[in-house]
Amino acid sequence: MAASPAYGEEKGGSSSLGEPEYGHDPASGGIFSSDYKRHDDLKEMLDSNKDSLKLEAMKRIVAMIARGKNASDLFPAVVKNVACKNIEVKKLVYVYLVRYAEEQQDLALLSISTFQRGLKDPNQLIRASALRVLSSIRVPIIVPIMMLAIKEAASDMSPYVRKTAAHAIPKLYSLDSDQKDQLIEVIEKLLADKTTLVAGSVVMAFEEVCPERIDLIHKNYRKLCNLLIDVEEWGQVVIINMLTRYARTQFLSPNQNESLLEENTEKAFYGSEEEDAKDAKAEAASLAKRKPYVMDPDHRLLLRNTKPLLQSRNAAVVMAVAQLYFHLAPKAEVGVIAKALVRLLRSHSEVQYVVLQNVATMSIKRRGMFEPYLKSFYIRSTDPTQIKILKLEVLTNLANETNISTILREFQTYIRSMDKDFVAATIQAIGRCATNIGKVRDTCLNGLVQLLSNRDELVVAESVVVIKKLLQMQPAQHSEIIKHMAKLTDNIQVPMARASILWLIGEYCEHVPKIAPDVLRKMAKSFTNEEDIVKLQVINLAAKLYLTNSKQSKLLTQYVLNLAKYDQNYDIRDRARFIRQLIVPTEKSGALNKYAKKLFLAQKPAPILESSFKDRDHFQLGSLSHLLNAKAVGYQELPDWPDEAPDPSVRNVEVPEWTKCTSREKRKEKVEKPFYSDSEGESGPTESADSEPESGSEENGSSSSSGSSSSGSEEEDEEEEEDDSGEQSEDKEEEEEKRPKRKDKEGSHKAVLGTAGSPSEEEEEEEGAKKAKKKAPQGRKGRAETSSEASTSESSSSGSDSGSEAEAKQRKAPPSSKASSKEISLLDLDDFTPPPPQPIPSSSIISTSLVTDLEGLTLTDTSLTPTLLSPAFSAVKTYELLHRMAGEGLAVEYCFSRRPFPSDPHMVAVQIQISNNTDAEVKNLRVNEPKPLSGMRIQEFPEIEHLAPGDTATVVMGIDFCDSTQAANFQLCTHTRQFYVSIQPPVGELMAPVFMSENEFKKEQGKLMGMSEITEKLTLPEKCQSDHTIVQQVTSAANVGRVPCGASNEYRFAAKTVTSGSLVLITLERREGSTAQLTINSEKMVIGTMLVKDIIQALTQ
Repeated sequence: MAASPAYGEEKGGSSSLGEPEYGHDPASGGIFSSDYKRHDDLKEMLDSNKDSLKLEAMKRIVAMIARGKNASDLFPAVVKNVACKNIEVKKLVYVYLVRYAEEQQDLALLSISTFQRGLKDPNQLIRASALRVLSSIRVPIIVPIMMLAIKEAASDMSPYVRKTAAHAIPKLYSLDSDQKDQLIEVIEKLLADKTTLVAGSVVMAFEEVCPERIDLIHKNYRKLCNLLIDVEEWGQVVIINMLTRYARTQFLSPNQNESLLEENTEKAFYGSEEEDAKDAKAEAASLAKRKPYVMDPDHRLLLRNTKPLLQSRNAAVVMAVAQLYFHLAPKAEVGVIAKALVRLLRSHSEVQYVVLQNVATMSIKRRGMFEPYLKSFYIRSTDPTQIKILKLEVLTNLANETNISTILREFQTYIRSMDKDFVAATIQAIGRCATNIGKVRDTCLNGLVQLLSNRDELVVAESVVVIKKLLQMQPAQHSEIIKHMAKLTDNIQVPMARASILWLIGEYCEHVPKIAPDVLRKMAKSFTNEEDIVKLQVINLAAKLYLTNSKQSKLLTQYVLNLAKYDQNYDIRDRARFIRQLIVPTEKSGALNKYAKKLFLAQKPAPILESSFKDRDHFQLGSLSHLLNAKAVGYQELPDWPDEAPDPSVRNVEVPEWTKCTSREKRKEKVEKPFYSDSEGESGPTESADSEPESGSEENGSSSSSGSSSSGSEEEDEEEEEDDSGEQSEDKEEEEEKRPKRKDKEGSHKAVLGTAGSPSEEEEEEEGAKKAKKKAPQGRKGRAETSSEASTSESSSSGSDSGSEAEAKQRKAPPSSKASSKEISLLDLDDFTPPPPQPIPSSSIISTSLVTDLEGLTLTDTSLTPTLLSPAFSAVKTYELLHRMAGEGLAVEYCFSRRPFPSDPHMVAVQIQISNNTDAEVKNLRVNEPKPLSGMRIQEFPEIEHLAPGDTATVVMGIDFCDSTQAANFQLCTHTRQFYVSIQPPVGELMAPVFMSENEFKKEQGKLMGMSEITEKLTLPEKCQSDHTIVQQVTSAANVGRVPCGASNEYRFAAKTVTSGSLVLITLERREGSTAQLTINSEKMVIGTMLVKDIIQALTQ
């Protein structure tokens, strides 16, 4: 009996439960039947007349979306309810529409009139939701409607709606960039907004649309600084990054006189009296030219208002403040960020990775800053490999003569780790310490020599490479070490290590005259089986021994050169021919033969071991470009400090006369209910606004009023400044009630406030201001002042009908002498003392729920964000594009550089090397008539006007292969010829590496099972058994990033395709013996199949 339902299902008949027939509906099946029914239920509930049923249905639909299920087939049923009168249903309908409006554009367009009505709804949430849906419909035809809606929302009474308008601006700009000028007007208006809710969003819009329009920030700079502490966390990050770049263009460098002072102190300490007397005049002249540095009060305001944010619970905010201090603060004040950054090292590994990248860069220039926290950078056994290597980098940067013994003891324990990549990095770190600190060089060298007897081949190999670099500094004292290393040639199989030993023996063969010929004899025996890098060093060793000890090595040298002459690699063949002509004198050999000894046995300078983070600080810290060490799309360069400070008066805000008279009295009335405690009064916005009237009394109490205005309460707003009342009041009666109060307070302005202008007059005045602004092309200062006037008049007319013509004229009047006398108070010494840090409970400092707050910093789209550096160029394989015979002397080679293509992230960067082997100059080298297949795109390289005979030019072009290995065809043209060429990519070059944690890898792998998974078994050869070799072979076959893995017998790699961004996950699991299993998970099945073949070929060849 149990078998009968199964039989029935197989045949496609409906079961007794009343499920639909399997043969008729392809979407239905045993798994989907319940979903199928539930959607029918939901449609019935949405069509019913009862609001309670509609609400229940919408709740279930939104819950489905939250769980990642597809609910797009319900769109017609949901969109009908957009006109529902129940506010709760309406809110949920808008939530659904925001999610699916872009996918179902045609149906969404049918309801556009309803969305427009929603923009006039009395409920602020409905107005905001309607605007959000409207801006989510990505159809160019409705651009004018969207523009109108954004302009109206920008003048809305609700700060939440104005914030939504700011969010809609970048969406509209990406849809139609021709609207830029109109959008800039809206941004200018929203920048003048005094609520904290809007500030972060409008600065984000500013950064997306017009980051070059720095003049829009001048008038709002002080307000943004004062509001910063109360803006939401992600708004703080955006504002701080923007203000960092602003400050670099408007203020002088606080460390500009540092170099001069350092020079003077050195001369005073070392120089003689006579020299001092000679240089005294020159020094006096240079000091006279350099004015003593005085920090601009606005510069100090920014540093003072960002400092409390170092205690934020959000790691992105702390990182933003840290980079601001590093780039803007005087050297003596930068130290405050160290403690905050060390605190972030207790967070998740993704946060640690980003923070340590930045600490590694900072510790090169400001080593003393992190020295007190040395132990915080010690490595834990649970740290992922990337974190371990970054901590090693920081420890090496912090090493000095006082702490080197502690650090070396720590390194000793690291060498015993099971993580081979980490051990190799530790040995390199010991080498760097030995190079930088002379007194421990011998100790490090002895320690590394002891490692040569280690069982692990990788440790020995890495030690040999580092010892070779250290011995170059003082080879004469260490002939015993060279002898010891010569004995290792029998055992070490790692090519780089063998090559390093041979180079050492050849370079210092006079220190080991007996051993060197014997080493050459052994290497001659195994020459044909060696790797190319080793063969080249064997040839070099033979040449050097021939020149210094020809009796013993003449025949050996000839034997080695004969073997090399017929080698498969043309580099080795060429080297053998070249060296034979150079060292063996014949009739044909020219004058160079005499100088063979000088060429081969010249003194080589010792290599300088430097940090890979040395020159990274030209990127703004905390940015993606800094993380990748390559310019990412959308990155804005950090400007250089100006030589002369621009005019600071552009940041002064004109204050209406009637607000100045009684601002002190008003403050005294309000002192009973301060927003901040007394201890914070100094940095509190009320006092700073009071002592700095040029920051705009129109913004008085900007931070304190923001809380009330964003929450919508109007009790405090009634007591607020006159400007706020126009925006916050809801009808004329309230205005009429407020005016008598103001008359009592400001007796001298009865006539001005008594007359109320008609709305039509105000609109005319506003239009006039806009026209005047468009007509008059002014300088920066004039333009900024005009814009502030326009925005002031707009705000007075856009609120309820409270403004008057006379009042607007009063606002435009220039500030009186009182204003200038008050402006001096900005320089009060009180302003320069840093505020006490904002008290934050300890639980919020190290929050267990920090994960949720850090999603932006921890690689928002974690699995799809490439972070690892591209490989060294030497490892990249080159291909021939045009042979010099076919190209009539023009030879062209290309390689896939594995770096992001600057102008388009969806293109693969192809590096092309063009060599002119002719006797004539080649002109006008360019790409002509690219004929890519459908969907492919080619970004040509800039034309090379001249290429002299014998010269080589390297250019980069971008090709969008559309995730296929089909060739891209184009013409390579000179001024006389055209050559038809094509570039065909290996499948491994169609992707970019991705950094992700082990858990994320498993999670993404779980989504790509079944048809998206390809598994193959393979047998690993003997030479491909070590971790290092396996990783090297896989990464040479495909441009992938290594993923940390807890299991020792598994290797994981991740990448994404360049065009579509589809994930490609690679797992190599070693089994018993030398067998292994390769698994590739990717929704691109063709790419997966081809990649399996390439990787197996790389591992087994």
